[in-house]
Amino acid sequence: MASRTSKSDASVAEDAGAQRPCPICGTLIDPASASARTYRPFCSRACADIDLLRWLRGAYAIPSTGADEDEDGEASQEPMAARDPSAPGGRGNGGETH
Repeated sequence: MASRTSKSDASVAEDAGAQRPCPICGTLIDPASASARTYRPFCSRACADIDLLRWLRGAYAIPSTGADEDEDGEASQEPMAARDPSAPGGRGNGGETH
């Protein structure tokens, strides 16, 4: 049976490895430093915060190819009211509760 490497074993092996660049600023990070362990994969809290801000602003969003396309790439032929049971005039109770 093959030996499995646990996540902690992989972390220890990487910590013993060479320096790596911060994905935000490019500064080489010493894997043995406290900040490298605390803010991994970033070099500091500032770079971690920059990355978080980019996520919150939508900088990492995947662009859409079309608003009315289904997952299979075909445009829907049904009007919105017919697709959404809670929409006024849609199938169902129109949002009303009984």
